[in-house]
Amino acid sequence: MVPALLIVKALEMLGMTELLGHWLAPLMAPLGLPEPLSLVWAATLLTNIYTGLVIFFEVTRDTPLSVAQVTVLGALMAVGHSLPIEGAVARMAGVPWWLTVLLRVGGAWLLGWLLHLSYSLGDWLQHANRVVWQPSAQEPTLTAWLQGQATTLATIFVVIFALMSLLRLLHWLGVERLIHKLLYPLLRLLGIGPAGANITVIGITLGLTFGAGLLLREARSGRLTPRDILLTLCFLGLCHSLIEDTLLIMLMGADLSGLLWARLGFALAFIALLARLPWLKHAQLPGWIFAERALSDARPHTGG
Repeated sequence: MVPALLIVKALEMLGMTELLGHWLAPLMAPLGLPEPLSLVWAATLLTNIYTGLVIFFEVTRDTPLSVAQVTVLGALMAVGHSLPIEGAVARMAGVPWWLTVLLRVGGAWLLGWLLHLSYSLGDWLQHANRVVWQPSAQEPTLTAWLQGQATTLATIFVVIFALMSLLRLLHWLGVERLIHKLLYPLLRLLGIGPAGANITVIGITLGLTFGAGLLLREARSGRLTPRDILLTLCFLGLCHSLIEDTLLIMLMGADLSGLLWARLGFALAFIALLARLPWLKHAQLPGWIFAERALSDARPHTGG
């Protein structure tokens, strides 16, 4: 994550956000959104949702929007955000970059278009939008950015360590087996094996970074098949951090129907179809994972 963070900051300082916003502008009209909102999505794709929120309040200060429009934009942000960071994490766990970009950007746009079509045909959420909160201004200095990133990385380390400890405890108590049984019907529909249950729950609730971090450990251990890893990560790419991201984007005035229920239903339907593609049967893990497995198997095991 650290190299990706540095690269993203450099690109942001070079004006990549504005350039990406210019490229995305033609995609806004089919979604019923004004072109200036492309800058909001560009900032969200390149950095994170919080940055997208800040730019949203700046861009829409004098631009009236409906709740439906804000919900469509919120769906774009919920599915397509933090692409360099989360894409790098997904790549380490086995999902190639081209699939991450296609899934997160293409999936976000498709979900947004379906929401726009539904809201327009049903004449839903067409009343004027009202924001419930605006973020406070942050210092634009490099020092403030470094302090913020250091805090974030330290938090991620602590959370993943706590999650790994919790999973060991749940396994020892037998709760892990209960979770598997409860989720098995849903995972079977998605084509994901029972071994991916814990990671799927963690990714859906806490986010892709935490879920992929744990999935990386499982991939090295050999408990997950390449097919399970790919399907789990693709599902989490479309639908993760349902609590934090949803609440954050709702501060813009977006409706829960698009941010939670439509996103969850879209992810379930998409992955269920993806799981039935013939080429997925031959999915492979990255070579370095096989190398680490072989190294681990070659180490002498002691008793105890």
